[in-house]
Amino acid sequence: MTTATTTTESTSASYVPTADGLGAVLATGQQPPRPSAWSASVTFAWRAMLKIKHVPEQLFDVTVFPVIMTLMFTYLFGGALAGSTDQYLQYLLPGILVMSVVMITMYTGVGLNTDIQKGVFDRFRTLPIWRPSALVGAVIGDVARYTMASAVILVLGLVLGYRPGGGVGGVLAGVGLLLVFSFAFSWIWTMFGLLLRTERSVMGVSMLVLFPMTFLSNIFVDPSTMPSWLQAFVDVNPIAHLVAAVRGAMDGSWAAGATMWTLVSAAIILVVFGSLTTRLYNRK
Repeated sequence: MTTATTTTESTSASYVPTADGLGAVLATGQQPPRPSAWSASVTFAWRAMLKIKHVPEQLFDVTVFPVIMTLMFTYLFGGALAGSTDQYLQYLLPGILVMSVVMITMYTGVGLNTDIQKGVFDRFRTLPIWRPSALVGAVIGDVARYTMASAVILVLGLVLGYRPGGGVGGVLAGVGLLLVFSFAFSWIWTMFGLLLRTERSVMGVSMLVLFPMTFLSNIFVDPSTMPSWLQAFVDVNPIAHLVAAVRGAMDGSWAAGATMWTLVSAAIILVVFGSLTTRLYNRK
């Protein structure tokens, strides 16, 4: 009994840390500075891009989906509405560009909800960084996906015979306006990604909102052919203003009013839903 006690005490004594021992393993240099909000956001944006690298199936919605949408609606409605697919394509392509990219924004909320369910964001919240940077970085990373989808649609449109009257400058301006609006619009689905319990719920709510906003607009037909009550909805639909602004820029006939309303609505959406999302994230 005495021998066992002595052995235990000697073993315990051998593991008692000393000041010299701790000093040898601890860093003696200056503590690294806390990353800035922008640096942390860019890091999380790069994380979003790396997720695409490891799961390339995520590119399906920015490559195959826009191609299917463009081909389907061009050849389904072109002959009936405009007499020829070539003529209809000149009107349709800017609208399909907007529709495809705006519908892709819902995957921001879906991806966020998936990360939350896996517990990834629990680790992010313990890091000494600007807390919303994980959310901001995810949205910035998705802007790269929106750019990819826009490029796919434009290349396909040029192959099919689309010729933008605004030239390269008009096309770049239209795509830039679309990306600005899509960045702001993504915060709506980010909020739903935090609120709802499953990614299926996020997708269901997103489609419930997106389908009326995209189909009840000026994407496929001129709103002047619609009933007056439906025209009233189109007049206040931010997607319709975005389509008019992008179409005007790409055609070379700038729609100043539509462009202004697009930027104003993007700012309102960003302020309202960005604030709500940040508050939910801090409380979750």
